[in-house]
Amino acid sequence: MPAPAQHPVPGTPEPWWKGASIYQIYPRSFADSNGDGIGDLNGITAHLEYVAGLGMDAVWLSPFFTSPMKDFGYDVANYRDVDPIFGTLADFDTLIARAHALGLRIIIDQVYSHTSNAHPWFEASRASRSGDKADWYVWADAKPDGSPPSNWQSVFGGPAWTWDARRQQYYLHNFLKEQPQLNGHNPAVQQELLDTARFWLDRGVDGFRLDAINFAMHDPALTDNPPAPATNRARTRPFDFQLKLHNQGHSDIPPFLERIRALLDEYGAGFTVAEIGGEDSDREMKLFTAGGKRLDSAYSFDFLYADALTPELVADSLARWPNDPTIGWPSWAFENHDAPRAVTRWTRPDHARAFARMKLLLLACLRGNIFLYQGEELGLTQVDIAFEDLLDPEAIANWPMTLSRDGARTPMPWTGAAPDLGFGSATPWLPFGGDHAALAVDVQDANPESQLNWTRRVIAARNAHPALRSGDLRMRHNDAAVLAFEREENGERLLCLFNMSDAAQAWPEGIEPTSRILLATGELKTGTLPAFAGLVLRV
Repeated sequence: MPAPAQHPVPGTPEPWWKGASIYQIYPRSFADSNGDGIGDLNGITAHLEYVAGLGMDAVWLSPFFTSPMKDFGYDVANYRDVDPIFGTLADFDTLIARAHALGLRIIIDQVYSHTSNAHPWFEASRASRSGDKADWYVWADAKPDGSPPSNWQSVFGGPAWTWDARRQQYYLHNFLKEQPQLNGHNPAVQQELLDTARFWLDRGVDGFRLDAINFAMHDPALTDNPPAPATNRARTRPFDFQLKLHNQGHSDIPPFLERIRALLDEYGAGFTVAEIGGEDSDREMKLFTAGGKRLDSAYSFDFLYADALTPELVADSLARWPNDPTIGWPSWAFENHDAPRAVTRWTRPDHARAFARMKLLLLACLRGNIFLYQGEELGLTQVDIAFEDLLDPEAIANWPMTLSRDGARTPMPWTGAAPDLGFGSATPWLPFGGDHAALAVDVQDANPESQLNWTRRVIAARNAHPALRSGDLRMRHNDAAVLAFEREENGERLLCLFNMSDAAQAWPEGIEPTSRILLATGELKTGTLPAFAGLVLRV
């Protein structure tokens, strides 16, 4: 299958993924081609031209593999097939061909830390302590009093161990009990996962997002985690009371990542990005991307779980990824399927439009790859899902102390006046957002000043200017409201300036105003920066 054309990056020999803009699609909610209420691969294929029109370099597809859907695809029962609700392998091949014809690359999720308990590997593993899959998962005897082997807690609440009467042992699960932990230390497991990656690479996939990869291996001694020191954040789960020193982040993970990288190198210009959460994410991201022989990039939840978007947060995050070739390349996301919509998290409804424009420009100016979650280009808001309608297991377990992931996973609005908003079913798996019809693609497409058309202009500028796409970054100013930094590449220097507050601010001292504006949002006035203003200036 031919490799797609890449967006031209004038004057730079960088790999296609360095500085790429990547559009995340959550398949259940993007477009429904057969009217069953659930989005599918054919629905995605039908709308890839829209994604290409945004100026994206690649698409990241959340899981579409065979699954009982206890965690909506992150509980995989067959790594090498498509779940029937999403289509078939032939449909996937059609999607790949269409994407490549449009110049888009396709990145898919790989879930290497756990499977579904319905996976044949787990069914064989729990059947016998002596079978060929006996140690493909993490099993351990009970303590003498019958309690679990360690004090480890699961992300979704409660102990990370569940008793299995068939083996008369506990099995480990860092997430749901229906997501048993693979024994990533086992060479046979590693080889099977590598063979799975090769299966998808042979079908034309251009790279992988590795889900929760820091959970891939544990301390085989099953040492108890120590208590975590108190912070000013509310603890809503037992998981929050521990330092996760032993159930994740084992030193054997980097050598496995080197094997993944070596495999992708066989296929040329592949791309790998790790999702890494937790208190130790900064160290692990750098470790997992070090030396040019592990993963290409990584991202954490710095912004995804932040209570507010502030100059300090952005400056601190950028400072951890300096212009140093010995340190890996970062990726950034303000929204995804695991976090509430940013315009709801970070601002008031009456500020949503201005804030969304500033936020999008800021994201596009960051040094690193950027991820845009479906609907973010429309300024979609978080949908309030009633408790009785929740499907997200994490939200159900921790209600009402969490904004549900369901509220960010609602169907994409394509046609504002249609009963089904153009999604393909008037009764989708999650309800439409009450204000989403007014934000639909066709409505915004007709408005030159819409968030959608603003996104197209911003991404086009990022693609056209190497300084924005892959240039060095130098911080110039940050205070409680205003952030300024420069991007520079091949003699081009751009000043990126943002008022991240809801009140006008004075122009920062030491930075000269200029009329050479490349991009701007907000009603600019001499000597002041209006609320939620954003500018990119030629220096």
